[in-house]
Amino acid sequence: MFLIPTPAHEATFFPLSRKQPRRDHSVRTLDERFVRILKIFKWGPDAEKALEVLKLKVDHRLVREVLKVDVEISVKIQFFKWAAKRRNYEHDSTTYMALIRCLHEVGLVGELWKTVQDMVRSTCLTSPAELSEIVRILGSAKMVNKAVSIFYQIKGRKCKPTASTYNSLILMLMQEGYHEKVHELYNDMSNEGNCLPDTLTYSALISSFGKMGRDDSAIRLFDEMKENGLHPNAKIYTTVLAIYFKLGRVEQALDLIKEMKEIGCTPTVYTYTELIRGLGKIARVDEAYGMFLSMIKENCKPDVVLINNLINILGKAGRLDDALKLFQEMESLQCIPNVVTYNTVIKALFQCRAPASEAFSLLEKMRVSGIAASAYTYSILIDGFCKTNRVEKALLLLEEMDEKGFPPCPAAYCSLINALGRAKRYEAANELFQELKENCGASSARVYAVMIKHFGKCGRMNEAIDLFNEMKKLGCNPDVYAYNALMSVMVRVGMINEAQSLLRTMEENGCTPDINSHNIILNGLARTGGSKQAVEMFSKMKHSMIKPDAVSYNTLLGCFSRAGMFEEAVRLMKEMNQNGFEYDLITYSSILEAVGKIDDDPGPANA
Repeated sequence: MFLIPTPAHEATFFPLSRKQPRRDHSVRTLDERFVRILKIFKWGPDAEKALEVLKLKVDHRLVREVLKVDVEISVKIQFFKWAAKRRNYEHDSTTYMALIRCLHEVGLVGELWKTVQDMVRSTCLTSPAELSEIVRILGSAKMVNKAVSIFYQIKGRKCKPTASTYNSLILMLMQEGYHEKVHELYNDMSNEGNCLPDTLTYSALISSFGKMGRDDSAIRLFDEMKENGLHPNAKIYTTVLAIYFKLGRVEQALDLIKEMKEIGCTPTVYTYTELIRGLGKIARVDEAYGMFLSMIKENCKPDVVLINNLINILGKAGRLDDALKLFQEMESLQCIPNVVTYNTVIKALFQCRAPASEAFSLLEKMRVSGIAASAYTYSILIDGFCKTNRVEKALLLLEEMDEKGFPPCPAAYCSLINALGRAKRYEAANELFQELKENCGASSARVYAVMIKHFGKCGRMNEAIDLFNEMKKLGCNPDVYAYNALMSVMVRVGMINEAQSLLRTMEENGCTPDINSHNIILNGLARTGGSKQAVEMFSKMKHSMIKPDAVSYNTLLGCFSRAGMFEEAVRLMKEMNQNGFEYDLITYSSILEAVGKIDDDPGPANA
């Protein structure tokens, strides 16, 4: 028979008082001897006997303590099931939750779901906090629909949810991308009558609607919460700020910042990031930079995401000195550059036509700083070297990418193929194209478009058409660039009818033509179809969604010039100016060819 040993150092003693304190076995910490037995013998007759000898009463406290012991999960499950069968004992919500946490920790999803179902079927009541935890656990185990089902089962019989409980389910649904269900839950919550949405509810709902593109609904909820006497927090203001910029309601976005400051809601770094990004997108660069300086004065510490966005905005605006200055100040701002920062600065250097050596030196600086270059880093450098006619350097970087184990990057190949084509190194371009297909099994529509364009330029019309058909067979749907490339090839060899047919096919296949698509056809008609057809197409463009641009006007001007239509050319030139397009060398060349001189009206330079 199993007996609990008495250690030698534990001497028997008698208290000085005859009156001994009553010991509550149900509340004391588990005896270490029982824990050791549980670890050695698992759960079974020996462990059960130990409970009897130690006079440990089976109650909720004991069950919770046993479930805390560091033993195998199977031992905990067996003990839990054994306890459930004891006379005068029944699990309550605290013991069920203790086992649910253990099962979640070890990832036993099936047993977890079974235990939750047992808890729902039992007679024990569930608190709102416990219901919230069950929802979170099921959500993190990717059992979203089951979490919703359990919520409604418990809500109907065993628990009266609070706003916090609803919020737990709403947040879980958001994290798992179930945004539509969030709105359904909000309606249920509103219909409860005694469970009104709070700030956290509105925050989740507004964010969810924003992600679904239901911007008007998000703004309506924002106004509703304020009408209900709730104060939006910085996160809500930031979400609505981004929505206003997205909708082009810039002044309302700026008014939000004023409103925040007036009510004492301090803008966070995330608020300033959205503000600066929004201003940058509409080219209000000075204001974006000014907002950055303001946040520094207000002791709002920028993070690397904000600075990356601002460097990108400054680079696109050609303000390289400001971008580099900001990059150099990052250390003093206690903001460590990451790979995205370096990529953004390298891109800005190329955009502003800085020496390619400066961009390459940043790659070396990254290595010294212990920041690993990404595939995108190499892609930017390769594209930059290609655009500055340093193709051999770009090829070396492509080799280095391969040596470092990066997968083939279609964007890098696209830049190189295009550069080799411009240099009339068509065979080398084709070799790279074939290499990309061999390494990837296929290629992107953009790379196909570049290769089609260059096949057309070197007179290999059949190969260009074959490539276009090949990409369709491989399941690579042609994009607008691929269609434009082939239409351009067709126009170049005088196949204007075929090019027009391809434009119709493009639209039928759901690929929306852009202004270049129409200009390619217009150019073909202007050169081979006579002025009448070109004028008709130009007129259609003016009455369509895609309006003529400067290229369209210059194309038709060239047509009029070649046809000796002097008055029409002068009239079109005036119309071009009235529509806000500036004359360029092509414009002047066309009109000079047509009439020998500009008419007496002053040009835009003197207007």
